[in-house]
Amino acid sequence: MDTAWIALLLTLKVAGWATAINLVLGVGVGYAMVRWRFPARELIDAVLALPMVMPPTVLGYYILVLIGTHGPIGAWLLRQFGVRMIFTWQAAVVAATIVSFPLVFKSARAAFETVEPQLEDAARLLGVGEVGVFFRVSLPLAWHGVLAGLLLAFARALGEFGATLMVAGSIAGKTQTLSIAVYEAVQAGQDDTANFLVAVTSIVCVSVLLAAGRLVPGRVAHRQ
Repeated sequence: MDTAWIALLLTLKVAGWATAINLVLGVGVGYAMVRWRFPARELIDAVLALPMVMPPTVLGYYILVLIGTHGPIGAWLLRQFGVRMIFTWQAAVVAATIVSFPLVFKSARAAFETVEPQLEDAARLLGVGEVGVFFRVSLPLAWHGVLAGLLLAFARALGEFGATLMVAGSIAGKTQTLSIAVYEAVQAGQDDTANFLVAVTSIVCVSVLLAAGRLVPGRVAHRQ
């Protein structure tokens, strides 16, 4: 069972980092898509949502092409810093971040769309800068939806399998997350380990989903 606990801790670390990154990226992009008008806006919105519908293995292949040692990002990191991303827990973070990004982005965008622009304009008339408007008006009014999206993204990152396996592999104690550990345990006929891992994953995911579900009525009540 030691391997199971190590996989759980690694999965929580990967999901935590992915969620933290998406807190910045997903919320920022979601706000920009609501408040800014620019050409090809809907096309960009569709591209950003692609990880929701694209097969994880295909998405993993794209990530592999980008951060592999011969890819544009991977080659640059290797040349400038001597860093190899492939088959590391950081690669698992990249995969989990990209896969779960649309959940934060879409939730944040929907939440910011409920914020009345007149409230933001009133803050500007009172001399509040754009950064202050965002943190003192927009984000507090949209936080229910943002937090719900973050919780869903965390749950999605916990269960990520295909893209992670493509770019991080299955190295016990280093890149083997819970979902990959379940697959390996089943393949090895280790039913007790597989059952334990499945139970832990299910409890964590159900808890996160229940927490996210409790935030949605709050959004409705807030608007009313």
